[in-house]
Amino acid sequence: MSKIPISVTILTRNSEQFIEEVLDSLKKFDEVVIVDNGSTDATILLSQKYENVTVRIEEFIGFGPLKRKAAQLAKHDWIFSVDSDEVIGDNLVDNIANIDLSLIESVYSINRRNFFSGKEIKHSSWSPDILVRLFNKTYTNYNSSYVHEKVVRPKGCQPILLEGSFKHYSMGSIDEIVSKMNSYTTMYAEANRDKKSSVLKAVVHAYLAFMKAYFIRLGFLDGWRGLVIAVMAANGCFVKYMKIVDLQERQ
Repeated sequence: MSKIPISVTILTRNSEQFIEEVLDSLKKFDEVVIVDNGSTDATILLSQKYENVTVRIEEFIGFGPLKRKAAQLAKHDWIFSVDSDEVIGDNLVDNIANIDLSLIESVYSINRRNFFSGKEIKHSSWSPDILVRLFNKTYTNYNSSYVHEKVVRPKGCQPILLEGSFKHYSMGSIDEIVSKMNSYTTMYAEANRDKKSSVLKAVVHAYLAFMKAYFIRLGFLDGWRGLVIAVMAANGCFVKYMKIVDLQERQ
């Protein structure tokens, strides 16, 4: 059976927990480019078992720039960007295999189903979660944002939503969500240390984040998980702006 002539790109760092399940779901693709930035677990060893996988070791330069570099390393122009904890459904793979690759000015979005502590989150700020992940690198690519990176949508470009979805094992526990929040807010603050910030801005954004996640986006319907997500969304907003304030006062 011929392989799908699309390059899958994945950034990894200590991703052994899900990497085999992720790569198993990508066996139909001609190439999977893994860009690892410092794994100390079995991520690289496990990845090298797959015939269609190439592993490159690169320094972390920010999510946007590193995803751009991964696309540059790929041999195909069509890029399917996948995270190291995202498992692609068979239906989605089949639909990707059937797209017209001659239409290079098309970009495709995909529905991501997010899981927290073993249960799918169907409301809150985590659902629906539609992301542009499939594009031709000669037409567009990821932006250069250090965090919260996204594929640039050229003027007039409307993403085409593919049928199918992928599972995102985003958070396995409260400890994990707290740790990730701390890491991302530090990276955000470092990348935006010159951005205007204040205690008032931190409080207002935290309040709005909680209200949006828990009430407007119906997070309360996800039970205690929805409450945790809303509280952490508020904490994330508060902490990232306060970290900027802290950095600016220590300059």
